[in-house]
Amino acid sequence: MMDIDIANPSDEHSMLRAMVRDFVTSEVEPQALEYDRTERFNRDLFNKIGDLGLLGLTVPEEYGGAGLDAVAAVIVHEELSASDPGFALAYLAHSMLFVNNLAFNGNTEQKSRILPKVCSGEWIGAMAMSEPDVGTDVLGLATTAVQQDDGTWLINGRKMWITNGVIDEEDTPADIVLVYAKTGEENGRAKMSTFLVEAGMPGYSVGQKIIDKTGMRASNTAELVFVDCIVPATNLVGSLGDSITHMMRNLELERLTLGAMALGIARRSLHEMNRYATERSAFGQEIRNFGQIQRYIGDSWAKYRAIRAYVYDTAAHMELGQSGHRLDSDGIKLFATTAAKEIADAAMQVMGGYGYVAEYVVERLWRDAKLLEIGGGTLESHQKNITKDLAKDPDAINR
Repeated sequence: MMDIDIANPSDEHSMLRAMVRDFVTSEVEPQALEYDRTERFNRDLFNKIGDLGLLGLTVPEEYGGAGLDAVAAVIVHEELSASDPGFALAYLAHSMLFVNNLAFNGNTEQKSRILPKVCSGEWIGAMAMSEPDVGTDVLGLATTAVQQDDGTWLINGRKMWITNGVIDEEDTPADIVLVYAKTGEENGRAKMSTFLVEAGMPGYSVGQKIIDKTGMRASNTAELVFVDCIVPATNLVGSLGDSITHMMRNLELERLTLGAMALGIARRSLHEMNRYATERSAFGQEIRNFGQIQRYIGDSWAKYRAIRAYVYDTAAHMELGQSGHRLDSDGIKLFATTAAKEIADAAMQVMGGYGYVAEYVVERLWRDAKLLEIGGGTLESHQKNITKDLAKDPDAINR
């Protein structure tokens, strides 16, 4: 039988992993604890990852991207998250939620003008969907966009929990944001449309940087405010009412890469607990010889390998820019995020007091893991989607 590595299916993927892993060792790991403690986004590190060509990972080369696939996206998110999930989340918000989104939903003019800037790191992008009173219920969004006589759009509303919404400590807003807004109703349902809002446009500002988060502190989270924000007609993405289509095209990749982040957290947590179980002795022997410790390590190994197989199998079958993998992208997000948190928790238990302090990494990974059960879709939303999809396609269980 052929020896197939599902996580490195080609030489190109193997070289990408080696490059990112080296970068993580030399550049990401040394700064991770400091930026978590100070709740700051490392813009210099972000620029360096741009120099590697990773900010436009899935973007066609003609627009300044690398033109790689979903497996490549998983590899980068896994490797970054094995060291600094907070920074990885800022990377995901830029490269997946904004850059990949625009690459597959924008028009030629928008892509030609904007993608080279976000692929290089000159601009930092974000995606603004959630609001203070609305999360999963997309059709309940209150932000509105009304077209004026001169063709421009007037946007009013507030967006909440926006990763990369603010990019520094001076409340500088993201250079460019994909904003979802209500543009009317059709057959009694809200019509949602997507707009590109750029820094400097009148009425676009940061309401607040959100601080004291449990985890993911190395990524900036903000409230964005739009008060009579004037947006050119040319900044409408797609056609009126296209937002749901845009979301469905991009959500599957978002959930896959969030699952990849969980995989990175799981891998590092398992590595740390396994190493510690050999280094630490009690009652005259290594603690890995005790049945309680063996249960933590053994269960964590099985969960880690299950996450790895599910994530990379789905990535191998995912075609960028296309929907149709909701069942497994939701399944990955549902299983991987909870399993990663459990593995991080087991690592803390194995390491005892050392696992409970920030210097030994797993405490931070444990805190970071929790957001993955909430952001990008709650566990409950995935359970609902999976149950709904299996009602429509029960044969999926036996295929």
